[in-house]
Formats: sequence, structure tokens, C-alpha cells
Amino acid sequence: MNVQAKASRDRILDSAGRILVRDGGDAVTIAAVAREAGISKGGLFYHFASKELLIEGLVARYVATFDELLDSAGDDPGAATRAYLRSVEHPGSPATQPVVAMLAAAVVNPASMATLRERYDRWQRRLDDDGVPAHLSATIRFAVDGLWLADTLDLAPAQGESRELIIGTLTTLLDRSSPR
Repeated sequence: MNVQAKASRDRILDSAGRILVRDGGDAVTIAAVAREAGISKGGLFYHFASKELLIEGLVARYVATFDELLDSAGDDPGAATRAYLRSVEHPGSPATQPVVAMLAAAVVNPASMATLRERYDRWQRRLDDDGVPAHLSATIRFAVDGLWLADTLDLAPAQGESRELIIGTLTTLLDRSSPR
């Protein structure tokens, strides 16, 4: 895929995610996404032949990004758990994509949840085998997932010093349980 096509595809996916969060699942239509992305419906159909494929694209983009994050973490004890935790350090970062993808999949195309469930199982197994107690890596994953949800849906998200303290507390728990 050339650079321009990738940029268009990313703009479409970003637009679909924004509409989903801002206006709800029913508002995610081909026409609305095309309008939000500033392209024609034909331009959108060039990249995604249906709404279902658009949602699958949103899920696939997130999954690939997060797979890369965990795959590049390394093999040191706690490395994957630390990468998972670092992914939420900055509100509004690409780490909010999992929640957008989950919402899109559940609301618009429940069948695509199978892909996300399979990946979450894989990511949890990676964290379970990360050289730290499995209950701790799961606790950190659930806390990070909660931060993502609060950020994405603007549900009193932790910001500023409060967010730093939450992440610091989780980091301290992780540091106490494994060598760096």
C-alpha cells in the first residue's frame, strides 16, 4: 500500500473511531465516516467495501499496533507488563484505540469480537509468562484497560498528577515483584 493510500485509510479509521465515541454506534455509517474523513463514499468504498469491513479494519489496526508493542518489549522479566503499563501514560494516545475497537466491534459488528477476544487471550498469556506473578500482570492489565475506557468515553478520566500517581503505584507494585 502506498503512502497516500495508507494515509487515507488511517484517516477513515480515525474518523470512524471519533464518530463511534462521539455519537454512538448507530451513527457509524458509510456516509458519516466519509463526511468526517473528508472523502467521497466511493473513496471510502475503495478502502472498505462495507461497514463491517470498516469495523474489522479498526479492530485489525489496533491489534497490529498492540501486537507490535508487546512483541518489541523484550524478554526481561516484567518487560511486557511494563510495556502494557507504559501504553497508557499519556491520555489521548493510541492506547485508547482498544476501547474504540471493542466498542465498534460490539456495537456495530459483534462477529468481529472473536478476533479481539483471541488477541486479548494471547496478550494475557504473554503477560502471564512475563516473569512476574500472574495476578499482578492481570491487575495491571485491568487497571490499564480501565484507564483506556475512562479516556475514550470521557468517564472522569484520570489526569495530571492523579494519573501519574496511579501509574506510579502500579509501577511500584511491578518493581517490587520483579528485577528490572
